Amino acid sequence: MNVAVIGDSDCSEQEARLAETVGELLARRGAVVVCGGLGGVMEAVCRGARSHGGLTVGILPGDNPEAANRWVNVPIVTGMGEARNALVVKSARAVIAIGGGYGTLSEIAHALKNRIPVIGVNTWSLSRHGGSDDSIIRVDSAGEAVEQAMNGVTGCRDGVTDISLLK
Repeated sequence: MNVAVIGDSDCSEQEARLAETVGELLARRGAVVVCGGLGGVMEAVCRGARSHGGLTVGILPGDNPEAANRWVNVPIVTGMGEARNALVVKSARAVIAIGGGYGTLSEIAHALKNRIPVIGVNTWSLSRHGGSDDSIIRVDSAGEAVEQAMNGVTGCRDGVTDISLLK
């Protein structure tokens, strides 16, 4: 199963540690890690996955595969700039958002629009029509995020995440 991990290329130390742990846990579960292939959260999640034998795919904004962080196994060049964000999330069955800036927010929007579940750790909060929008599944740890991505998420309907624990 492919799981996208999204977050800022300029992240905090805490977010990097969290992303690295998410990568380790996803690798242990046999997931393929998909990300934007650059630094910050993307580099940390790839480092964690690779350190435990996982496969990492980096979908890059430019034309140079050498721009990928050193932990990416499969660099995919797009020449699409930030438009590649849609490809990152469309390549996955679930998305884990860690922190993040506006690029991460655009990836969250693409995922939810396409009914791909989004699990969030210290990431964006959404509101719609003046009220809270609970489309992002909120968790507090790397373990919870991976558990939701791998086992608990069955999909989305009408832009609202529908989760069902399978175990």
